[in-house]
Amino acid sequence: MERRSALKNMGLAFGYAVATPTLLGLLQSCKDKPAYAEWVPSFLDKEKGYALAQTLDVILPKTDTPSATEMNVHVFIDKYLDEVIPLEQRDFVVMKMNKFYDKVLADSGKETLMDIEPVDIEPALQTYLRKRSDEEEIAHFEAINSYMEAIMQGGQATLDDDISRFSFANDLRDLGTWAYKSSEYVGEEVLAYLPIPGEYIPCEDLNTLTGGKAWSL
Repeated sequence: MERRSALKNMGLAFGYAVATPTLLGLLQSCKDKPAYAEWVPSFLDKEKGYALAQTLDVILPKTDTPSATEMNVHVFIDKYLDEVIPLEQRDFVVMKMNKFYDKVLADSGKETLMDIEPVDIEPALQTYLRKRSDEEEIAHFEAINSYMEAIMQGGQATLDDDISRFSFANDLRDLGTWAYKSSEYVGEEVLAYLPIPGEYIPCEDLNTLTGGKAWSL
């Protein structure tokens, strides 16, 4: 039961709640950031890093606020995979990532991930970020639990390709959004920021309190 509870808490597979201050520091400045086409990842190969960066910018594009890559979210994720995440979880993330981008390549007809564009990634995200039924979520959760239990016990297991892709897309969206909101610029300039708490107003409308902005972490 304890193992199953641990796996449930590990649902995102990235385990980003324990990100170190050093890694979070990567998010604090968008100055002197290399263009991600020339970026050399620490852990991922160049093609996967390029695809990851593009995917993050599809999820969090540049509008009147910076894009995900402008806030170094791609660098943070690569460093986290390289330096923090436990081996079993890292292998799990890589497996899911490979299945996701294999699908992107197959559907786009492109030969390498260096050839893909946002328009090639968007259909996969639309498919695998769609709202799942309760039954689907339960089935996916149980399949992932069974897979990880087998791996953690030193065995072998397989996971359905579509479940892997759903898991990767949702994990990446959640992790990317969390990292983005953890950056100093977004936390202080984009979200509602109050470094010194003031009066507690429990039931006021968000538009009245913050102009509709979510509170900074």
